Amino acid sequence: MSEILKIDNVYKYFGKFAANDGVSFGLKEGGIYLLVGPNGCGKSTLVNCISGIFVPEEGHVYYREADITSEDMYKIARRGLVRTFQIASPFLRLTTLENMLVALPENAGENIALSMFKPTWVDSEINAVRRASELLKVLGLKHVWNKPANTLSGGELKLLEIGRALMSGAETILLDEPVGSIDPVLCHQIFAHVLRLRDELGITFLVIEHRLEVAAQYADHVFAMDRGRLVTEGTAEEVFADERVIKAYLGE
Repeated sequence: MSEILKIDNVYKYFGKFAANDGVSFGLKEGGIYLLVGPNGCGKSTLVNCISGIFVPEEGHVYYREADITSEDMYKIARRGLVRTFQIASPFLRLTTLENMLVALPENAGENIALSMFKPTWVDSEINAVRRASELLKVLGLKHVWNKPANTLSGGELKLLEIGRALMSGAETILLDEPVGSIDPVLCHQIFAHVLRLRDELGITFLVIEHRLEVAAQYADHVFAMDRGRLVTEGTAEEVFADERVIKAYLGE
């Protein structure tokens, strides 16, 4: 199986400090990948380089074999590579369904030139609502479809972030701390939905998560970083038994 996302010898500097120091790895389509490492090891910087927030000084990022290293974030998202953030940021006064619909990359009904001609956009509006409703069902959010986002729980907001990414056309999602500050029971529920999205929709996930006792149970493959470099990769059991990873977390 070919790699859907490839990071090739990426360097990102802040002054003379190499936050990413020649990082290389690849993701195959339809997997759940976990990116781990102690605070300050370069995980978030790397995800920022992948998603277009940062441009690396050296190296390349490829998505479906296209070089996206210097592309704008919105162009990368339109390719199907979308990221979420640690802190969910929906439109708080909009309902769950409305937040999903806002994430559409294109909406003919919002086009000034077309808005007066209902036949040109009504079908797309109906299809968009149908698509959003289907995703809310998959994510376990259908019961809150008409509730304002500011009434949702922390776990529901995290799932809404994933839903909005899917509405935008995401085929690969970079999840930054998807279960941070979430109740332990809800943590497993969120990852259960991630599993379902992988199995039913073929979505590829790259997950940054510090709650390793939860995330490791769901990862198909784990990458471990320390001091800007990739130190090892493999199954969760292999990676967390690696002395380099143990030393990295112990600060030795």
